[in-house]
Amino acid sequence: MISVITPVYNGESFIESCIKVVIEQNCSDIEHLIVDGGSQDQTVEIIKQYSEKYPHIRWISERDQGQSDAMNKGIKMAKGEILAFLNVDDYYEPNVLNKIQNFFNTLPEPSLLVGNCNIWDNQGNLKGVNKPSKLHITDLLLGWTFTQPPVNPSAYFYHKSLHDKIGLYDLKEDYAMDIDFLLRAVQAAKVKYVDETWGNFRYLEGTKSFEDTQSGQGEKRYQELLENYRKQLPFFLQFYVLVLLRVKYFYRHPQDIIPSLKEKAQSIFSY
Repeated sequence: MISVITPVYNGESFIESCIKVVIEQNCSDIEHLIVDGGSQDQTVEIIKQYSEKYPHIRWISERDQGQSDAMNKGIKMAKGEILAFLNVDDYYEPNVLNKIQNFFNTLPEPSLLVGNCNIWDNQGNLKGVNKPSKLHITDLLLGWTFTQPPVNPSAYFYHKSLHDKIGLYDLKEDYAMDIDFLLRAVQAAKVKYVDETWGNFRYLEGTKSFEDTQSGQGEKRYQELLENYRKQLPFFLQFYVLVLLRVKYFYRHPQDIIPSLKEKAQSIFSY
């Protein structure tokens, strides 16, 4: 069974379309777990209406400690051996979940299955397609400039048992919880990338993701997270990542090679 988990708070604008997206997947072996954080709008009323008609929908509504806490509650509720997270404003391509079920029939446990994700703006324009084909820990630790990580959970799926190895989502990470999870997951799971588009990420003005990026705090938080994980690598891998970062930097900025060499030389001969 696939357990699709949707954390939501005051999501009346999107919750109905989110519920319909899962229904329209026409996947028989599925449950949709909606974890509401005590919404003050019409979110809960909409969830109630659909849950009365569709038995695959289960939900709770209570205050939580943020999105990571809501995600963890969903994991604990899940009856399926495969987990998926679908944010309330994101959606799947048609017939994705049946494909995912077929893939997992052949994958060892625990596995992380990753596809491509469309990125849309407020006007419905396609900003780009996220194709995270390089998913080794050393690739991800090079950062977004060199290696695209998966940008949205609508395009990746994994065995629930993976959490037995790496723990749940970090309650202290309420913005970068996805990349923090992925940095742990790729070190513990069998990772498979499929060059197909499965998810759709609405990068909308006013959302937490958009505002965090625009403020610059998202990039700062991301780089701090990468640095913390680099320090946890064995020394030879730390050195390997450092060399790759320098090589790729100078490949993109060849004009900085000579000034950098001069600076190094001056520092050496100044002693």
